[in-house]
Amino acid sequence: MKSLLARTTVALALAAGLTLPAAAHRTWMLPSATVLSGQDPWITVDAAVSNDLFYFEHVPLRLDGLQVFTPTGAEGKAENQATGKYRSTFDVHLDQPGTYKIAMAGGGIMAFWEENGQRKRWRGTAENFAKEVPANAEKLQVTENSRRMEIFATAGKPTDTVLKPTGKGLELVPVTHPNDLFAGEAATFQFVLDGKPAANLDVSVIPGGIRYRNDLGEMKLKTDKDGKLSVTWPQPGMYWMEAEVEDTNTSIKQAAKRRASYNTTLEVLAQ
Repeated sequence: MKSLLARTTVALALAAGLTLPAAAHRTWMLPSATVLSGQDPWITVDAAVSNDLFYFEHVPLRLDGLQVFTPTGAEGKAENQATGKYRSTFDVHLDQPGTYKIAMAGGGIMAFWEENGQRKRWRGTAENFAKEVPANAEKLQVTENSRRMEIFATAGKPTDTVLKPTGKGLELVPVTHPNDLFAGEAATFQFVLDGKPAANLDVSVIPGGIRYRNDLGEMKLKTDKDGKLSVTWPQPGMYWMEAEVEDTNTSIKQAAKRRASYNTTLEVLAQ
């Protein structure tokens, strides 16, 4: 009943033309499996933006900037890409033994200002900012965004080549391998920001299937001084992990702050 009431509230708000909080929408990639064996393993990945995790009811996640990294660190392929009304999908052929990383990373600049009494808004790249936003813009407010989304899949024995951070933005550095997670066991992860430990970072972990339960089931965690945290998985299933941080390490001087975010989907297996 509570879930039905929540969905009814959303529908009424949309019908009334109200703006819902941006935090209600979550972006995610969901692999069909993360631990595989056999002679010719493949995975299919769904990608979407939705209120309910791993349920298709809002918009597809566009696949611009999608990258696949093979166990050697070389770039691989996302095959059979397609985008529909509510989700995008693609396949990855795990034709080498080891751990693959599938990633989408990007960023940009958002600017607000006033011009002749009118509120103006602009989004784009740092390269185009100076050309497209007036240098003398009144009441100019500028924010830089850095986003990263990753999932991992392993064929056979896990490897760690693709787990090394790039040193750009907010990233996850697994201490426990992301494809070696079991219900009832603790896993350790480290978050880094531009390659340095992200201390006191708030991290949210939510099990999938929230459409079918009243309780979100969210675990709210915080990293220690070394950017590390421990998660004990209450049950098997797919989990969404997300973190976001604000700082002043921006690429253009006009930006007062940067928002850096990271999310991943992790599969937890039964013992």
